[in-house]
Amino acid sequence: MLTSYEVRWFNSGDIPENIESWFKHNRLVSPTKLPEKREDVYLYIPKCNYLGIKLRQGGLEVKWRYPEKEIMQSGSSVKGNVEKWKKWRCWDSTGESFSLPQITDNPVWIKVEKVRYSQLYTVVSKSPKAVSTDIDIDNGCSLELTSIEINGTKWWSIALEAFGEDFNLKDNLLATGDLVFSDYESFLLQTENSFSYPSLLELVV
Repeated sequence: MLTSYEVRWFNSGDIPENIESWFKHNRLVSPTKLPEKREDVYLYIPKCNYLGIKLRQGGLEVKWRYPEKEIMQSGSSVKGNVEKWKKWRCWDSTGESFSLPQITDNPVWIKVEKVRYSQLYTVVSKSPKAVSTDIDIDNGCSLELTSIEINGTKWWSIALEAFGEDFNLKDNLLATGDLVFSDYESFLLQTENSFSYPSLLELVV
């Protein structure tokens, strides 16, 4: 079981050019690194934005959101809802469980195609530092820029997800947010567009 603090923003359409340029040139340690492409399959649960269930890369992931919420703000351009989540991941080495053919053509399972750029930050004494995504760290936060397609509709997202010891999680996220958005002057990121994937599915499905 893992605990994370997260803040996400979603907007419809393709990623604006100025957002992609800001992310690649100002935030990525390796700007030429290709984005990750993957397809996650979510179980759509109507009117249930505190629970996420998805099949991802041969495993099952379950996330449960705590009722607590707070606001993260950076200047006048960035304001988002910080959420605390518990996450469980299940794997079957035999490959007999979590099979996509079992859910083919079942309308309650929704395919979400993602193309994601990400940058990892290690956080020591509330001081984030960008590092390679190929290394393992104990306390940190990831910054993500993702292009999303669901049922033929396009969305894009910016997200921060903090991990590590429980007592450092919120500080990891807030410190990283202060750093990465210090030079952000692009598309407004506001609380009305700040929510999780279960809430996005409620909008799209």
